[in-house]
Amino acid sequence: MTRARLRSHRPVTRLYPLTVFFAADGVVFASWVVRVPEIKEQVGASATALGFALLCMTFSSAVSMYFAGGLCERFGTRAVTVASFPLVCAALILPGLARSVVQLGAILLLFGVIYGVLLVALNSAAVEVEAATGRAIMSPLHGLWSLGGLVGAVIGGVLADLLSTPQHLSLIAVAGVLVTLLVGGRMLRPDAAASLGGVGAAGVNGDAGEPAPAEPADRRSGRRSGRRPVSLVVVLFGVVALCTAYGEGAVGDWAALHLRDDLGAAAGVAAYGFGAYSVAIAAGRLIGGRLINLAGETWVLTGGALIAGAGILVAAWAQDLGLAFAGLVAVGFGLANMFPIAIARAGAIGGPRGVGLASTIGNTGMLAGPPLIGFLADQLGLPAALSTIAILAAIAAVLGFVLREHTTSRRRSPEEAEQSIPA
Repeated sequence: MTRARLRSHRPVTRLYPLTVFFAADGVVFASWVVRVPEIKEQVGASATALGFALLCMTFSSAVSMYFAGGLCERFGTRAVTVASFPLVCAALILPGLARSVVQLGAILLLFGVIYGVLLVALNSAAVEVEAATGRAIMSPLHGLWSLGGLVGAVIGGVLADLLSTPQHLSLIAVAGVLVTLLVGGRMLRPDAAASLGGVGAAGVNGDAGEPAPAEPADRRSGRRSGRRPVSLVVVLFGVVALCTAYGEGAVGDWAALHLRDDLGAAAGVAAYGFGAYSVAIAAGRLIGGRLINLAGETWVLTGGALIAGAGILVAAWAQDLGLAFAGLVAVGFGLANMFPIAIARAGAIGGPRGVGLASTIGNTGMLAGPPLIGFLADQLGLPAALSTIAILAAIAAVLGFVLREHTTSRRRSPEEAEQSIPA
């Protein structure tokens, strides 16, 4: 085995390059999103045609996520992350060059394939850091992605009148490649604490002789067998991710419309409602590690599901705009850590294949949520349609409790965790 291949298979234990990649990915994705209206006009797409083109990206990313775990197992999450991020940046330029809906759909199929691989690699790398350190970092990393998305949206707004779509996306792509050159080497650098077979229970701690926290039995047995099994437990965590993604997609597409049409809010006020939800979900993820340190994954997962369910019922049925805003904030805060915990546990049990499978299952919730809400809104009204989020949140809460043996009841204190993670 070559030295490069050996390095790529060492588990990721360095947090700094991973945080950079998560934040940079948020910037890249937001840069594409803010240019969608211009690209729609550029290709002459109707709303329906654009929807089908966007569906191409969602579908291809879901499919590639399923197979990306195998790539990470073969080449290592380090190598797949560093290789796929510049490819995503290069693919970012292509939508700005499309001249027809068919071209855009084909481009987004390719974009989705590469992007799905990157997401599985990033999340698998985060699982390795958690395994090496016993520190809950998946939620904060997803919070950094959200902050990166905010930065990308602001940059896009500033550049909207200064640069054309191809120029803007090319600038972001070049910046992304530079990020890879700056931190990719550090990502690939082997750590003294890492071992080829994975990070053992002794892990990486402040003191070499201090054992790391006890792991769930399925995690230990999976590591001993070499390739971690993808079991029913992984599928159930994928269902938790599905329930969460359903809520995130539905609120993202329909909350502002509900505030405007059902509560009579002005367009700007309705947008602020979605903004409040977005800030809540980002803030919840940024403090998610501390919450897990204090209460454990089980309570953060089940409690978050119950908070989200109660929040959406308030937001959907309240006649007061202030109460509806408060409900959306509760939804954001409740949903914030559910998806990261589900993916982290699926990865701890099934390795990169577990991350890929759970992500694929979760992505179906993002796919199905918005159109199903639309159908139910026509039949029952938007408040009743949004209330289905509470039903899925309740299912996630039950699953979180049922799967409590496969989650940590309590992690180390923040002080202990701070000592355990390399820069």
